[in-house]
Amino acid sequence: MKQRYSIRALTFRFHGIARSELQASRRIASVAAVAEHRLVRLPDLKEAGDIGSTTLEGMPPTYIPMRNSIFYALAASYAEEVGANLIVGGHNKDDVESYADSAPAFFNQLGRAFLTGSALLRSRRLKIVLPLSNKTKDEVVKLASTLGVPLEYTWSCHEEGRVHCWKCPGCQSRVKAFERAGILDPLRITSRVGKIS
Repeated sequence: MKQRYSIRALTFRFHGIARSELQASRRIASVAAVAEHRLVRLPDLKEAGDIGSTTLEGMPPTYIPMRNSIFYALAASYAEEVGANLIVGGHNKDDVESYADSAPAFFNQLGRAFLTGSALLRSRRLKIVLPLSNKTKDEVVKLASTLGVPLEYTWSCHEEGRVHCWKCPGCQSRVKAFERAGILDPLRITSRVGKIS
């Protein structure tokens, strides 16, 4: 991608996001040498577990109402600002099971809405690209290891702390993905065990 595009990254800081996840995003952006890594602050955006509304019963505690509509609208705004013609998302096949707004059909419609609402994006033929949408989490881990992604810098834990708890849904999903991929998780084989410094 870097041979053909100027890569920019967005990280969304919503209510309750683990500080270590933000630190991991900064570290990965630095290693990837992106042209810009922008932190977007959304302090009033909360997960279902923090909202406590009975209307969200049955949703995963990490569900944020209309999350991807919000995130991708901000990405489209950023695309207008910097002259981008692609928005790339990292959603995988497994995400769709819990989050309907991770499905390719959702993004097809959203992409059309962006083109309808913006002459700038329409003139650039903006596309939302989801290169991992046909891959399971373990297939993503396999691909990442072959591409030399610094998996030791990634963060999966939903809990606040300097190390992964290895008990929350994010940690459990990570453990299963690495096991199914047949790859040793660098965060579990080092003495630092996922420590963010």
